[in-house]
Amino acid sequence: MTAHGYLRDFGARVENRLSRYFYATPFKLANRQPIVSFTFDDFPESAASFGVPLLDQHHAKATFYVSGGEVGKWSGHWQVAEAETIVDLHRRGHEIACHTFSHARAADLDATGLAGEIEQNRRYLLGLDPSIKIENFAYPYGLGSVWHKPLLAKHFRSSRGIIPGINRGTIDLQYLRSTPLIDRHIDNGGIDRTLDELAASYGWLIFYGHDIATKPSPFGCTPDLLRHALSAAAKRNIPIMTVAEALRASGL
Repeated sequence: MTAHGYLRDFGARVENRLSRYFYATPFKLANRQPIVSFTFDDFPESAASFGVPLLDQHHAKATFYVSGGEVGKWSGHWQVAEAETIVDLHRRGHEIACHTFSHARAADLDATGLAGEIEQNRRYLLGLDPSIKIENFAYPYGLGSVWHKPLLAKHFRSSRGIIPGINRGTIDLQYLRSTPLIDRHIDNGGIDRTLDELAASYGWLIFYGHDIATKPSPFGCTPDLLRHALSAAAKRNIPIMTVAEALRASGL
């Protein structure tokens, strides 16, 4: 990495840390039961081909954060789903949500650049199907942008990061916590402990992941791990909702 690249990466990580504490959009969750959401970033094709059938077994829907400029391409780790898959899952009740169009980090963009990326992604998704409701955002690479949180609040109900934890009590809508559903970060026991904590707290747990494969990328999980998480939620009678559904159930 060049010195310039190192400084830019360091700056993005500092900004991400600041995002946890400043320019919050506070909201008090009013859900009457614990909730879990399953989300997939960048929409790998395998999240649809392997993940959705497992979700179907539990009558569950997921949230897929899409970068329109990456649709149908090879990411370096997985094949990104085609446009037809996005439309199909939307029409089956899954939530299609927003990344930046090019998958650029929010911290690397100025306000005009970020607004342009959001608008370009919005136009792309609505061009696939005008009935898609683009309500929620996830920071590409999980890196929040403290300076852009007010802008994001004008466009989205929520923005999701990748700081682990259960959302409970008064939360920051523009920096939702989420827990990795990634083999390198969590196992069946970790899932069970996290869901037990969720059940006891009446909070909202968001899992995030990417590809689903028997040999996943460093950012993905096996079908067995997803299957266990879904079964563990069902065993504890924890409803599975999309991010949009969870926010509505929580009073937003």
